[in-house]
Amino acid sequence: MPNRFAAVVRALVALAAATGITIDCALGDPLVAFSFFTIWSNTAVAVVLGLGAARAWTGRPPLPAVLTGGVLLCICVVGLVFHLVLDNPSSSFNQAAAVDALTGGRAVSNQLLHTVTPLGVVLDWLLLTRPGALRPRFAALWLAAPAAYLVFALVRGALLPAGHPTRYTYPFVDVAAHGYGGVLVNALVLGLAFYALGLLLVLADRFRPAVAGCRNRISSLGAGGLE
Repeated sequence: MPNRFAAVVRALVALAAATGITIDCALGDPLVAFSFFTIWSNTAVAVVLGLGAARAWTGRPPLPAVLTGGVLLCICVVGLVFHLVLDNPSSSFNQAAAVDALTGGRAVSNQLLHTVTPLGVVLDWLLLTRPGALRPRFAALWLAAPAAYLVFALVRGALLPAGHPTRYTYPFVDVAAHGYGGVLVNALVLGLAFYALGLLLVLADRFRPAVAGCRNRISSLGAGGLE
């Protein structure tokens, strides 16, 4: 059964992600933009929520919960790391001054990618999907995305010359500052935090109440067994 409301909501979230990515690429180097986990995750949001919107509009079955749940976790990580770690003056990895200096399109893109899309995906999951689709084993599977990104970031950093302004995309993967041992420790801590967050999402999905009318909704973010 088609669900046009869910389709429109998902299309808007996908559009927000695509707009933020487009602005970042237009105002800078696309190759640099796509070296950030934020862009990876928002690209996944644009694709998966876009497909979810199309399926909801036509009444087709939802995407697998392991997929949509993974996107949910990744974009939650983007929002939480940005607001609690990078844009937090009390954090040892604080970059609040750089964030505050953003203006114009950069400021708009920053808000879309780090605030609007995480909130949009979470609200879609909470309000437009049936509970109980996520499984504990998914939490380990979802770590594949940040693990792949870590390998990419380290290889990219090793290939770029010292002093390159975006050699290491995030301070906690900066080998020049922390060494490979320090980066490994940071990665393990963050990995455990991501895994715990994944389990928390699974637990919340199991016990959250079903929203009235959700039974008839077609959802890409949780109704079938996805991320």
